[in-house]
Order: sequence, then C-alpha cells, then structure tokens
Amino acid sequence: MSQKQSQWILAEVPEIPPDIDDTLPEILVRMLCQRGVEIGDMKRFLQPRLQDLQDPFLMPDMRPAVDRILTAIDQNQSVCVYGDYDVDGITSVTLLTRVLRAYGVKTRSFIPRRGPEGYGLNEAALKRCMSEGDKPDLLVTVDCGTASLTEIAALTTDGVDVIVVDHHEPPPQGKPDCIAVVNPKCPQEREGDSFDYLCAAGVVFKLAHALLKTRMIDGFDLKEHLDMVAMATVADIVPLVNENRLLVRHGLKFLANTKNEGLKALMEVAQVKGPLTSADVGFRIGPRINAAGRMDRPEDALATLTTTDADEAAALAETLDGHNKTRQGEELRIHKAALKQLEAEHDPSDPVIVLGSRDWHPGVVGIVASRLMRRFHKPTFIIAIDAQGIGKGSGRSIGGVSLMDAINANRELLEAGGGHAMAAGISVHEDKIDAFRQGFADFVTTHVSEEDRLPRLHIDAEIDFPTLSLDFLKSYELLQPFGSANPEPLFMTREVWLTEPPQELKNHHLRLSMKQKECWKSAMFFSAGQRKLPEQPWDIAFTINRNVFRGRTSLQIVIQDVRAHQKED
Repeated sequence: MSQKQSQWILAEVPEIPPDIDDTLPEILVRMLCQRGVEIGDMKRFLQPRLQDLQDPFLMPDMRPAVDRILTAIDQNQSVCVYGDYDVDGITSVTLLTRVLRAYGVKTRSFIPRRGPEGYGLNEAALKRCMSEGDKPDLLVTVDCGTASLTEIAALTTDGVDVIVVDHHEPPPQGKPDCIAVVNPKCPQEREGDSFDYLCAAGVVFKLAHALLKTRMIDGFDLKEHLDMVAMATVADIVPLVNENRLLVRHGLKFLANTKNEGLKALMEVAQVKGPLTSADVGFRIGPRINAAGRMDRPEDALATLTTTDADEAAALAETLDGHNKTRQGEELRIHKAALKQLEAEHDPSDPVIVLGSRDWHPGVVGIVASRLMRRFHKPTFIIAIDAQGIGKGSGRSIGGVSLMDAINANRELLEAGGGHAMAAGISVHEDKIDAFRQGFADFVTTHVSEEDRLPRLHIDAEIDFPTLSLDFLKSYELLQPFGSANPEPLFMTREVWLTEPPQELKNHHLRLSMKQKECWKSAMFFSAGQRKLPEQPWDIAFTINRNVFRGRTSLQIVIQDVRAHQKED
C-alpha cells in the first residue's frame, strides 16, 4: 500500500493593518493575523505574563472544593489523590499531593493500571486503592471522575467525601453527586473565560492557586511547579490558547531549571538541555513518563516525579527509560506485524484501516494506529485482543472523519466506545471486528467524499533562503510554545537544487545540502531514506528550529515534504 502524495495549500497573505507595530517582522505579523490574533493582543500573545492569570474562583465548584480541603487540613483528616496513568494524570497527582502535604495533610496517592484495571474510577482499581491504606476521609480525583456517577455514589455511601478535579466532558446524565466537581467543561453561569481548554494539571493548578489565595503557605511558591503544568499541557495536546499558552511559556522556563529531582534525572536520561521547547516535552520527556503507564507500571512514573532523593531519581529515570525502550520494541514489533497483515488482508482502495491480533500489547496500539494513519492517510483502529476474545482498540483519524460519529453509527457491533473526533477507543469482540471494519468503511464513504479524504499540507508562508537568518529565528521563536491550536509554522520555498547526493544516516534519515540561486543551506529530512525523491529542482515544505552544536548556534531546516518544482500560478 503506497503513501499518498499531499496537496500543498498555501495560506492567503492577510492584509497587514496600517497601525501595526513596525518592530515586528512582517512575516511574523502575517502569521499572527492568520492565527486570529488581534492587533491589540499581539504583544500579550508574544510575551504572556503570569500576572494576567484570572481569578481561580471563576471555575465551577471552586469554593466548595477549597472549603472542604481546608476542613481536611483543620481537622487533620486523611486524603487520597486518585489519578490517571498518563502524563496529565501523573503530574496532576504529583502537584496536588505536593500542595496538600505542604499544608500538613496526611496524603497518599493512587494510579490505576491500564491493563488489568483500566482508566478512571472503576471497581477493580478502587478495591486495590482501598486495600493499600486506610479508608480516606476525602478522595480527590484528578484527570478522571466526571463520568463516574455510580462509583462516586458508592464511595459517598461508604462515608468517603469526593471532590472531582477534571477536564473531561460530563455524561448525558449530568455531573456526579459529590462535594464539588471542579471541571471547566461543566455548565456554569458566570461570565468570562470558560477555561475549557485546560488539561487536568491546569485545573489542579487553579485549585492550588485558589487554596493559596485563601490560606498562604510560608515559603511555598506555586510558580516553581509550573514545570508540571507545562509538561501535562503539552503532552495532553490541549489547545495552547489563553492561559494554556501563558502556563506553558513560563512552565518551560521553570522546567529548564527545575528543582524536581525526578525531572532533572529524566532530562539527563533523555539528553534534553535548555532552553526547552514543547517538542522536548512531547517527544523526549513525556513519552518516558507515559511508557510506565503503557507497560502497567504507572507507580514508577509517580515515584520519579515525587522523590526528593537525587540518587533514587536517577535510578527511577533509568527505569522509565527502560520502560520506554520496551515500549519502543513492542511498538516496532506490532507496527511490522500490522504492515504485514495490512498487505495480506486489505485492499489498497479500502477507505479505513482496522487490524487486530491476540499477539499485540494494548498499551501501544494507539501509537501504532497513529503511525499507520499518518503513513497512509486513512482513519485507523488497531486492536489488541485478550484471551477471552475481547479486543481493546485505539483509533486515530484524518481531518473530516469523526471517529465518535463512526462509533455511534456502529454501536450495535461494539461492547463500548468513546473519545473524540480524532482519537478514540473501542471494545469489540474479535468475531465482530470484520463487521466493524465494513461498517466503519461504509460510514466513511457515505459521509465523507474521496476528495475530502485526500491528504493536504497547509503551508503558512512562502519564504526564500536568504530570509532564514538567526535574526529571523529570534523573532520567530516568540511564537512558541507550539502545539494544538498554535501549530509549528510550515514554510515552503521553490526551486532548490541539491549540491551533492543525499547523505543517509541511521534510521533512514537524510542530511541534505541545497542551494537556491546563490544561497546555500543544509537540511534534515527524517525517515526519507527509502522514499523515491522527485527530479530536481524541488519545492520543499519545511519547519525551522534552533540547533546548537559544539557551542555554535545555527538555524536548522527540517524538511516535511518535497515535490518537483512547480511554477507559481
């Protein structure tokens, strides 16, 4: 099955307002306009300030949550913080536990295991949670709980008060009956920022802010814990808008000089050195934390972030790195097997990819689904089937195809299913996988035209080689942090020639030396060694970043796509 050629779509050049700040490069202003940033907000966007954070009590149920936690502090009650096994959940547990212990609260934490227990509050995980310590007076869920109406009702009946701190959508039945549900996705009557873009760690940060506004702790600086919030916000791929952008921008600075021994050790293992970017979190630090959850050892990640001993942190970071290498090995094995199965069983004209096996690990099927979706530009589900014949699948989609709509259209074939338009999970019996594949394909062909399913490369601006200077890079970096809703800009340039044959490095990466007229540049083209390259000259689509090697700083071009040169229309 061949990879589809992308259609390049160059964004229209916006009209530059006459009263714009002339100290900003024109191309930077153009990209700000393309991203919907108003003239009066440009400086605030480029230089966000912590003093612009809004009142945390604008969040729903914040006052009853703060009051109940203060009661736990004053009455010396025990608290359990119950989270999720991904980066957002583990950093949320770490941050809230640290704040509560700073108040002197008897606090323990709990993370469910993905394989045997699954996500969120559930009977199996709660049974283990209660067996590992005394029954708490107060249980605070982070990054879960909004949809756990039955489980929370049982806890309340058992005499455990519950506070939910979450960012997931409430169920149709409404929010659970408990002390408070601090979740920006829940309806509220107050006007102003809805905060619905926050990840769980962002909501925990607001709760901590509200607690400290109500009762300060001598010597406790909440800003120093923005490293946790930045990591979670990037790793959870929530929109980098409003306060998220502010929290990540400043959080990355604190992360570069973190006081957290576990993060220091993780950055050492991942060979990450400041100044840090969202890519460092998303591709180097975050995956090592997530790998523990994928390998059913989330407690290792939690221990790494909570230890205060440097030697223990170093050992735990090595353990996480080992989990990540195991995850990478499993991912590679499953990816190869999936490609083989795809070649043998699927027609290249199929509009979807649905593959399953009893030999696949459920913790990594989502990553494999993402790789296949990007390679073949088809909505994809990869399913790990257990010994009882129940498959747990993860899906990733392309623009225009909603996985949730597809799941709802095929509910009768599934045991369960939920998620979002672009990423979702299903539970399906192996006997019904073929029927689901057909139903999924029928939904896609019925609701989305073939033209709308073609891959598109959306390019922000056309730029020539002489413009790519370190001065331009310095201004360009003000757009960071990049992520959801503020993607890394994609540039293009025309009619470039290779000055020598491509140099293939390990993992099929290419190092290229190119020229455009009389200007020479070097570039990296990752995983392109086995790709058939077009005849020269080329047009190239690329991103840029800062490269520091042996003390020398340069602007690095990273090619995303190439095509034979096409003259401008």
